[in-house]
Order: sequence, then C-alpha cells, then structure tokens
Amino acid sequence: MPDEGIRLQKVLAAAGLGSRRACEILISAGRVEVDGVLVTQLGARVDPQTAVIRVDGARIEVRDDFVYLALNKPRGVLSAMSDSRGRQTVGDLVADRERLFHVGRLDADSEGLLLLTNDGDLAHRLMHPSFEIVKVYLATVEGVVSREVGRRLRAGVDLEDGRARADRFRVVDSTPERSLVEIALHEGRKHIVRRMLAEVGHPVQRLVRTSIGPVRLGGQRAGEIRSLTRSEVGELRDLVDKAV
Repeated sequence: MPDEGIRLQKVLAAAGLGSRRACEILISAGRVEVDGVLVTQLGARVDPQTAVIRVDGARIEVRDDFVYLALNKPRGVLSAMSDSRGRQTVGDLVADRERLFHVGRLDADSEGLLLLTNDGDLAHRLMHPSFEIVKVYLATVEGVVSREVGRRLRAGVDLEDGRARADRFRVVDSTPERSLVEIALHEGRKHIVRRMLAEVGHPVQRLVRTSIGPVRLGGQRAGEIRSLTRSEVGELRDLVDKAV
C-alpha cells in the first residue's frame, strides 16, 4: 500500500459508499480489498487513478475524471457525434457535455441502449469482439416464430460475411401477424440482428437494444440519458479484464 495517495476511507466515501465513518467500518470489518489485498488498517492510502478497489467482492469505480452515460437512443437518430448532412445525431443529444465516444453503434432505424464515455480504453475493449460482451435486443418481427427458428439461430446461420450465432433466443409474445422475440449475442457486425432474423424468414419491424453486459435500459424514456452507477462501471471493467 503506497505511503502517498489518499486515505482509503476518503476514496470510498467519494465513491458513494457512505460517510467516512461508515467507510472506516467497512474497512475494519475486512470487507475492502485493494489490488487483491485485504485491507483492514484505517491509515491505508491509495491512488484512485490506478487502484482496483472491491467492496464485498464487487469492483468499485473510484476515478472521477471519466464520464459514463447510458442513452436510450431514439429511432431516427444516427450513432455518430456529428453529421455533415445535418441529420440528428447522438452528439446533438449530449452537446452540452465534454467530448465523448459512443460505444458501438445502433443503426438509425434501431432504438435503445447506447453507452457514451470519455474513457477510450474501456470503449475500445467493449467494442472489440474478442471481449464477447453480450448484448440483448427485443425485436418485433413478421409472422409466428416456430421453435425451429430458435434452434437455427442458436446453432448459427450463414450470412454473406460469415456465420453468426445467437447466445440466447426466446419468443416473448406472438400474434398471427407478428411476434416479439428476445435475442442475445456478442457479435457487433453491421445490422447483425436484422440480417440474422431475415435469414430465418422473420424480417424485423422494430428493434430495441435492452442491455449491454450488466447495463440495462430499464425504464429510460427515448432520448433520456443517465449516468452509469459506479457498480455498473465496475462490472463492465471486470468483464473486459477477465477477457484479457
């Protein structure tokens, strides 16, 4: 544990774990780890820029120089920070904030969860297919979806740019004209969900992304932005760290 730095209870309090006194109790109770080492001494100091801190095993995000946002992207908005043709973009929705990256994309006709951050390293890792971050979508499709469709999607379907496989698939609701299905996959190829469902005979009428890893859209309205919780950021970091 470094001699320089900030007292651990102060860092925990700034991260929203409670008052400094409450955080001292967490430390004394043996519930806090720093860089894999259990800390019970109240005089411990840490560097919040580099330390990996866990409370009860859950990673806690303690840096305060990064911004992590969840946006419910409305239909018709481009997944871009600007557009030379003047079309509405995600950048227009966060124009009053510092420079951000959008993590991955949703096509203009799709809606739902999109992450934005100024943490370039985490953004890169979340977008890279080798880290296999699972994303979940709700799709309204044409027709009644049979069980065979789910089996085909889970086994994998051949597209023009290679085979694509769903991690999970289920029918949520169905009428004779259309069905609501949930599909989860870690692929990030362009229009991948639309292409997979079209390949099995059920073109998409509406597509909403509902989660990215541990982050869920929940009850956010279209266009609404919220900050990720520190535990959500910690879980995202754990996901990409485990994949290294």
